[in-house]
Amino acid sequence: MGILQHLDELYPLLKLKMAMKKVEKQVPKEPHWRFCYTMLHKVSRSFALVIQQLDSDLRDAVCVFYLVLRALDTVEDDTSVETDVKVPILNDFYRHVPNREWNFSCGTKEYKVLMDEFYHVQTAFLELGKTYQEAIQDVTMRMGAGMAKFICQEVETVDDYDEYCHYVAGLVGLGLSRLFHASGKEDLASDTLSNSMGLFLQKTNIIRDYLEDINEIPKSRMFWPREIWGKYANKLEDFKSEENSAKAVQCLNDMVTNALSHVDDCLKYMSALRDPHNFRFCAIPQIMAIGTLALCYNNLQVFRGVVKMRRGLTAKVIDRTKTISDVYEAFHDFSLILKSKVDEADPNSSKTKERLETILQNCKNSGTMTQWRSYAIESNPQISVSLISIIFILLAILLAYLYSNRVISTCKWIDNTFSKRDFLLVCADGFALGNCRIICSCAICR
Repeated sequence: MGILQHLDELYPLLKLKMAMKKVEKQVPKEPHWRFCYTMLHKVSRSFALVIQQLDSDLRDAVCVFYLVLRALDTVEDDTSVETDVKVPILNDFYRHVPNREWNFSCGTKEYKVLMDEFYHVQTAFLELGKTYQEAIQDVTMRMGAGMAKFICQEVETVDDYDEYCHYVAGLVGLGLSRLFHASGKEDLASDTLSNSMGLFLQKTNIIRDYLEDINEIPKSRMFWPREIWGKYANKLEDFKSEENSAKAVQCLNDMVTNALSHVDDCLKYMSALRDPHNFRFCAIPQIMAIGTLALCYNNLQVFRGVVKMRRGLTAKVIDRTKTISDVYEAFHDFSLILKSKVDEADPNSSKTKERLETILQNCKNSGTMTQWRSYAIESNPQISVSLISIIFILLAILLAYLYSNRVISTCKWIDNTFSKRDFLLVCADGFALGNCRIICSCAICR
């Protein structure tokens, strides 16, 4: 029923599904590149799709860059690895990137496969241009050192929080800016703007992933700074309790307000991008981030379960994001949604509204907002009669196609054959294509 409440998302969703199917089929022939792109799809389907926005040469460099850092992150994330083993590996990881003989097994599921067969990534790395290699190794060295530092240190202050996010995400922004510049398609962006691009995404993830991180086994992971959460609770895990719901939401809103401080830099960074492929690659995740913050703000569900943008809305963002005008419109719309959720009783309401007003004013002052298209997260839409008609027409065409193709199938109960009209197409999950099955509807099977 969700898709029927947001029929304007149906077409973008279908386009996205077809695009993802296409990406899955576009696998390089070389074993090491095949591994890289297949693994990229497994560890991050969204990134695997967004990376397709880039030209081939830069795409390969960014793919390797992402997998190297994902492997480094796997070492950091594995709480079963002892600190005295983990810290030296994090510090020296950059030295191992060009060494196909080096291996360290850790992680679970697809991340374990990435680590066990990391030689494929190392082989691909060695085929990149020298400038790309230097940028990747430099960022890996600095990130590994920063991760090692925070293995032995708690995130206490907001400055610690910014420093940690710089190491694990801000450096990604700096690295991407260097790769863009090395490709000859962009000017080298300032470190400050590049850093903010990473911090905005990382802080959004840290906010959204509270419950997953706090429930990590065998040891919880805590990235919210004590300087913020200490104003609302004695322990960070207290926010999971029902009796602390009000304080939990206040702390959440404080965290969201902190993340909003990076938006202005992000808009400046994206405004300076010249290449349309690089622009879409950068812009789509940033819009997803502001949309996620709008969903998380004042939302107790962050402490109870999974909070994320619905698939259809994600598809709409990807489909719409083509120019800087689209970015300003999206940030403007999601900021309005955020502003509508601000409770005057919230202790940080004034600061939150002040930051949102700054974002809204910057979007208006850009002079690029020619039209307004809503990204409303929660709504009570009036379903268009014309859209319903279109859907029924499409269903009629589909049924006509099924009946016209009289494929012979065999009934499981008797040794006989029946035409296609004796079988029903049953969809397992509503409009999600590709998950359907055929069941027999003959007299015996019924």
